[in-house]
Amino acid sequence: MDLNLLVALDVLLDEVSVTRAAARLGTSPAAASRKLATLRRVLGDPLLVRAGQRLVPTPRALELREEVRELLQRSEALLAPAAALDLAQMRRTFTIQASDLLLAGLAAPLLERVAALAPQVDVVFAPEALEGGPGLRQGEVDIELGVLGNLDPEIRTEPLARTAMVGVARRGHPLLAEPITPHRFAQAPHIGISRRGRLRGPIDTALAQHGLRRRVAAVVPSHTTAMMLAATSDLICLTIDGWLDQTLTALGLRAFPIPLELPPVAIGMAWHPRHVADQGHRWLRRQIRTVTSTLGAPAA
Repeated sequence: MDLNLLVALDVLLDEVSVTRAAARLGTSPAAASRKLATLRRVLGDPLLVRAGQRLVPTPRALELREEVRELLQRSEALLAPAAALDLAQMRRTFTIQASDLLLAGLAAPLLERVAALAPQVDVVFAPEALEGGPGLRQGEVDIELGVLGNLDPEIRTEPLARTAMVGVARRGHPLLAEPITPHRFAQAPHIGISRRGRLRGPIDTALAQHGLRRRVAAVVPSHTTAMMLAATSDLICLTIDGWLDQTLTALGLRAFPIPLELPPVAIGMAWHPRHVADQGHRWLRRQIRTVTSTLGAPAA
């Protein structure tokens, strides 16, 4: 059905005159008369009938008049450009999926910015899925942060930062007493971090190029657990440089450069294209971009 007929119906019922309706519609009386004929056929009612020299609405027309006006007003509001974003009044809950390692450095400054700019916005931090799950596609997750991989093909991504991996050990650890060589690094007992219990990773490939092999004495599912274990033992673990300085200090840990050639860690942000034009979502992405720019080297 041609929805322009609703506009014609609204004007005809308001003017109760084909001539005046034609003038408001910017068309000829003959064209307006054809619109009225079409409406009569579609609705099965004459709508406007002769009463001497003028037209009068039928009972059906009177029933439709307010309903048609309301429907047009709702349609105009629906098709109008979105209103400017009012951060003070915005009430939303966003879900961000990220590892505990990123959240340890990102969550506090991000929440501080959100609270200052949009005090009625809440943030839910969800743990990383075991696989690159469908949370973004299904709308369960608004933004995914981290080393991006296994994403659905339509997902939009943006690089945020590049940083290096560093080692972490407790203060007074024997490893820190002398220069850290690849050999000494490999000799120290390590904590592996894997949700699936993997014992090997890129660090083992780099050690193998030196003919070395490390001992992974324990595997834990999160970076937070690894750092707490390193703080109370002679085990060492890995983290990303520059994001967790306060956390390491609070736990009594020291970071040290890894004496190996390792690729930088690329941290990115991903979201579903349904949010491309969403003003609130775009605003949150800007806040994340701003916060991560202060934590790691900006991505190329």
